[in-house]
Order: sequence, then C-alpha cells, then structure tokens
Amino acid sequence: MTPDLILKNIGKHISLEQEEINYFVSLLQEEEIPKKGLLLKEGQLCRTISYVHSGALRAYHLNKEGKETTIMFAIPDWWITDMFCFINQQPAMIYIEAIEPSRIFQLKKDHLDKLYLKVPKFERFFRILMQNAYIREQLRAIQHLSLSAEQRYTNFLEKYPRIVEKITQKQIASYLGITPEFLSMIRAGRAKRVIS
Repeated sequence: MTPDLILKNIGKHISLEQEEINYFVSLLQEEEIPKKGLLLKEGQLCRTISYVHSGALRAYHLNKEGKETTIMFAIPDWWITDMFCFINQQPAMIYIEAIEPSRIFQLKKDHLDKLYLKVPKFERFFRILMQNAYIREQLRAIQHLSLSAEQRYTNFLEKYPRIVEKITQKQIASYLGITPEFLSMIRAGRAKRVIS
C-alpha cells in the first residue's frame, strides 16, 4: 500500500519538500484490521492516531450496564483516535473497531512529537485537523439538541452514505441517541413517504 492518499490529505493544508515527505512516511506504520477487529480497547494505553486508507471504523463507548454509544465513524481519508487519551497518553475510554476489513496508517505519539520538531509545519496540519474535529463535534452536539431524530437520521445518511448498509440498526441508533425501535419507526415513515 502506498501512502499517496495520506499525502494528498496532508497536502490539502501544508506543502512538503521531498525530504519532509520521506521522513513522515518513515514514521508511519501500516496495519490491516479484519472486520470486527479492535484497533483500540477501553483501558488500553492509546499510543497512536490512525489514518483510514480503506475500509471503515467505528468508535464507541460501553457504559457500566454494557450499553454501547457510538461516538463516531471513520471512513477513508479520515483520522481517528481517542483524542484525549492519545494527547495525554492515558488508558483509552473508548473502543475502536473495524466495520469492514480496513487498512490504516498509524502514527505513534512519540513519533508525532519528533515530527513536530523536525518538520514544524506538521503542527499546523494537526492543529487544523483538531479544529475541524472540534467543529464537527460541536455541530453534532447542537444538532442533537435542536434537530428531530428524523432530521438527525437524514444528516447521518448524507454524511455516511457508503457505510449505512454495512452497519447495524443498533449502531446507527446509538450514534443518533435513539432506540433501534424508534429508528425502525423513522425508517418505516420515510419508506411510506417514498411509496406515496
């Protein structure tokens, strides 16, 4: 697997010289994760941030009763980690699992720190990445408070059209903050409107 996609992703925000590209690529670790394979488990030290080259991942939290809450999905050209625990090098609070066979590039925290020193423009890239993630989560929180469940479901379909058929109704419902039964009602209502 070549790092072309990840370099294109980075190239959206910063320009790199060939020597800088070579150094960055030397720090990457390529991984293949089978469907339902875990990239990260709750309680495990979160040492890496991952770029999704192909496939799709899901981050979720398990409460004390064993109820899952899906926090995010990561599709190709997205980055994923347990950000708080990655930055602070603490045990993970979430699980990250592959929804389908996935290929990723990982960057370890200590390698990222070295990268910042050797190629300071990467600080700008990851700052933009963090800002975009923060904005995305803030908008999601506002939508969760202000939009109906059906509107949130419509937004979900627009945001993740490629994976909607690959995940369970339970996983979608947990991302939307509703029960699978309520999601069934929403889907049935949408289907009726399409038929009418």
